[in-house]
Amino acid sequence: MNNTKEVLVTSFALFSLFFGAGNLILPPYLGYTSGNDWFIVTLGFAITAVLIPILGILAHARLQGTMYDFGKKVSPLFSSVYCFLVYVIAISLPAPRTASVTHEIAVAPFFTTSALLTSTIYFALVFVFVINRSKILDLIGKFLTPLIGIILLLIIFIGIVTSPVAVSQTFIEAPIAKGILEGYQTFDAIGAVVVGAVIVISLNLKGNITYNEKKELITKSGWIAGTGLLVIYAGLILSGSLFQTEFSENATRIEVLTGLSRFTLGHIGTLFLSVLVALACFTTAVGVVVGTCDYVKALFKGSQTAYLITAVLGCLIGVLVGSFNVGFIIDIALPVLMFIYPITIVLIILNVIPNKYVSILAFRAVVLITSIFSIPDFLKFIIPIENVQPLIDVIPYGNFSLGWVLPAIITFILCYLYTNQLNKKNKLLMERI
Repeated sequence: MNNTKEVLVTSFALFSLFFGAGNLILPPYLGYTSGNDWFIVTLGFAITAVLIPILGILAHARLQGTMYDFGKKVSPLFSSVYCFLVYVIAISLPAPRTASVTHEIAVAPFFTTSALLTSTIYFALVFVFVINRSKILDLIGKFLTPLIGIILLLIIFIGIVTSPVAVSQTFIEAPIAKGILEGYQTFDAIGAVVVGAVIVISLNLKGNITYNEKKELITKSGWIAGTGLLVIYAGLILSGSLFQTEFSENATRIEVLTGLSRFTLGHIGTLFLSVLVALACFTTAVGVVVGTCDYVKALFKGSQTAYLITAVLGCLIGVLVGSFNVGFIIDIALPVLMFIYPITIVLIILNVIPNKYVSILAFRAVVLITSIFSIPDFLKFIIPIENVQPLIDVIPYGNFSLGWVLPAIITFILCYLYTNQLNKKNKLLMERI
């Protein structure tokens, strides 16, 4: 095995599987709203859109199983329910959203066709890639990702060099919290537990790779892909900030992205952006659908029929949901993310921490407490805010939709101290015996 070549191909594939609709439309808009605070916002965004996802890939490198392995230490039932929810969310929201973004940015400026037609053709092509499962890493890593990277770097470089000199203002009150929450919308933490499994299975299909070789390859690829994501995100956020004065105060995410490409690449920028959006979104959709199909196939003892049926259903859902506009899909996703994202984050972190520091008790207690303290953030999107606000006000960082963070940290520390003390007592008892 050519290790360097495999690392680069896997790195490119990982980057491309992560970099989809949200990753493209969110950073420029975040920069536009943050103005002079773009660096602080970038730090927050990097936590949930880069660091946590890459930790998820590192956890996969260690576990080398499926998403089920992330939650099985809590309980088999919990892990099964968690996997079901994540795959349903992934195939119903972020995957279809890629078709919606593709229509609004890459198709609508040139053709008057309907969004339904776009999503139909789009997911027909996704289906073709999904059924050619064994070639996914090479197709995405060798051919699609380099083109995505070149266009992105062109937009960022020209934007920084040619931007207006005007000083930008910020439209947000808590930059780092805003960056963290916008990172939720990339779905990258969820993407990590989904596409990480895709990478593991893809490497298994190649055969003749040991556990340690796969661990090293996935770990190196994860860090390289993460570095690429950080550079691109920071560049897009900075570019959005630098061109803030060129947009109206009520500019939308799509308007900021399309405007940025036009300001940097001129009239041809619209064409370049169309190619970029189509490629970036397409690779992510393929990764999500393949991940879902892989999981269902494993549930049915390797049944290829189960894989094909899931692929058909996943693409049909993509066609239907993908025909709605981007803003609607983002609004629908937000309450769901406020509940499932914190749970995903703590599962990733717990699976990365060495086993000697994390007990079964810690897995169960931290996930339970995180779930409980995420409920107010979920409820405020589905019931009148005044009914939930008194509860949010008494939870530390509750007003920033981060009320689960401190309770989760305290719970982990208490579990560690308790388990450590219990182990010492058991050791003393054994020595006396």
